[in-house]
Amino acid sequence: MGLNGRGLSDPDGRPADGRPRGDAATMTRSAALATFLAANPEAIACELAAVRGSSPREQGTFMLVGPTACFGTIGGGALEYMVIDHARRLLVEGRAAAAMDVPLGPEIGQCCGGRVDVSLRHADAGVRRELAARIAMEDAAAPCVYVFGAGHVGRVLAQILALLPVRVEVIDTRRAELDALPLPIMGRLVAMPEAVVRAAPAGSAFVIVTHDHALDFLIAQEALARSDSPYIGMVGSKTKRARFSSWFLTQGGDPARLERLVLPIGAQGIGDKRPSVIAALAAAEIMVHIGLSNVSAGHAAKSGQEGVARGR
Repeated sequence: MGLNGRGLSDPDGRPADGRPRGDAATMTRSAALATFLAANPEAIACELAAVRGSSPREQGTFMLVGPTACFGTIGGGALEYMVIDHARRLLVEGRAAAAMDVPLGPEIGQCCGGRVDVSLRHADAGVRRELAARIAMEDAAAPCVYVFGAGHVGRVLAQILALLPVRVEVIDTRRAELDALPLPIMGRLVAMPEAVVRAAPAGSAFVIVTHDHALDFLIAQEALARSDSPYIGMVGSKTKRARFSSWFLTQGGDPARLERLVLPIGAQGIGDKRPSVIAALAAAEIMVHIGLSNVSAGHAAKSGQEGVARGR
């Protein structure tokens, strides 16, 4: 339930700006597919059915090709141009299906070195339902990233993350800052942001960039109490890290958990403090940590052990 202020709840549970609650990344991707399909009643679904060796995308990746537009990508380059051309020939000829076996080498002007099988099929009603369901499932499985703070860094960071395969939501106690978020970024006005951490789905990442250091500390403390978060980051400096560490320990915090906190975020040793640069570097950081966590979890699933990605 949304909160307009400390102790004041919004009866319809809508975000601060009145936008319908929902997942921005999922709605945008699904809406883009629906828009493409509505505009292209005749289209060909092109999928990498098999991949051998090095390839720009993995097996199962698909794109849709219409007479004048495309949805998605199977990796670009000469391969994609060949597939688009072949798909459009199918549309012109009225053929329902075809297959391609493409070596990704000098023959087509690429140097990946692998080989791919591409299936092409007419995107009839059944195929459209299948692809829409696949996208919905992939987006539902995408990790959640909570950005605490809708100020200069948080706003840009959310815009970058909205382009990536994560579900992003911005949390703030200030209505005006949330109202300034561009669509389709989801913003939620809450009185106690730290409570959002407790309720977040398993595997969520937390980025703390609020206007209030005391609030930053409370959110970070709550996030560090979880053991399932691939990324916990806070904007700041070495001095802020030292102060938070001291406070965290006086509150009975486990010193080992401090190792998981990335503070400052987006540092990368370049010393650039512009909000947009910090946001861009932090976004890369977040994706690396999520990726490492996924790899670790994959290895753990095979060995029966849990894998945890560590921060710094």
